Amino acid sequence: MEITSVSVRKITKENSRLRGIASVLLDNAFAIHDIRIIEGDNGLFIAMPSRKTATGEYKDVCHPINPDVRSKFTDAILEEYNKASEE
Repeated sequence: MEITSVSVRKITKENSRLRGIASVLLDNAFAIHDIRIIEGDNGLFIAMPSRKTATGEYKDVCHPINPDVRSKFTDAILEEYNKASEE
C-alpha cells in the first residue's frame, strides 16, 4: 500500500481543537476523506472518519490495522499540514 496523495484543508475555528481535515489517496485507487487533524495535549494527531452509533458511541468507519500503517498516515498527513501552515 502506498499513499499516493494527501490533501489538507486547514481550519481556524475559535475554541476548537480541530485544526484541519485531510483526504488520502491510496495506490491511486482508493480515497479516504474526512480524516480530522486535532490539537491534543501532546501535539497534533489524526482521527479517522467515524459515525455515531445508536448507543451514542463513535466508531471509526475505516482505520489502520497496525501501528506501522497508522504512523505512515500520521506522518504523511502532518507533513502536508505543516506545508500548508507555511504558506
